[in-house]
Amino acid sequence: MKIEKTVAKNLLDIQAVSLQPNDPFTWASGIKSPIYCDNRLVLSFPEKRSVVVQGFVELIQKEYAEAEVIVGTATAGIPWGAMIADKLEKPFGYVRSSNKSHGKGNKIEGNIKQGAKVVVVEDLISTGGSVKDVIESLREAGAEVLGVVAIFTYLLPASTELFNSISCEFKTLSNYDVLIDVALENDYIKDGDLEKLKAWKQDPKDESWMEK
Repeated sequence: MKIEKTVAKNLLDIQAVSLQPNDPFTWASGIKSPIYCDNRLVLSFPEKRSVVVQGFVELIQKEYAEAEVIVGTATAGIPWGAMIADKLEKPFGYVRSSNKSHGKGNKIEGNIKQGAKVVVVEDLISTGGSVKDVIESLREAGAEVLGVVAIFTYLLPASTELFNSISCEFKTLSNYDVLIDVALENDYIKDGDLEKLKAWKQDPKDESWMEK
């Protein structure tokens, strides 16, 4: 089984991802969504966790072989980034959401030198807004951001637009389209749910998908 489908099935099996097209979740932003994703839960399952770490290692070796430093986003990307860096025998650092309020007031933690070639690790790409700040902070510090890797993406048009606007690419181990296919194959959803699930992705703010 390809990594995309393996990761998707693992996320569904442990309920790190839940699909409820007929009883939508409400995100913190107020958006009604048929999907809820909590990839932190994967950390509690050693076998599933190992699949993700190995998937990241192989992805980075293939796509970003010149990477010198692995950087996690705070807080979700920190454990994944640390495990990946250990496997790759690379330095690790992370970027805070804001400057530390005491000590040196650091926002970037770790030995990240001028010109360092960096790969950023995130657990989930939704619109990409949170990781944008990380990329910009690293660039301001003189690092070269090769790209962003994450476990999962909703494949929202807004995320593609954002990453294009900052001239940065992102790659993920699995994605929303693959997840829906795997969910249908394994009876997590029914054929009748597909129209709603596909409609939501086109524009999450448009709640007309719930009437499909």
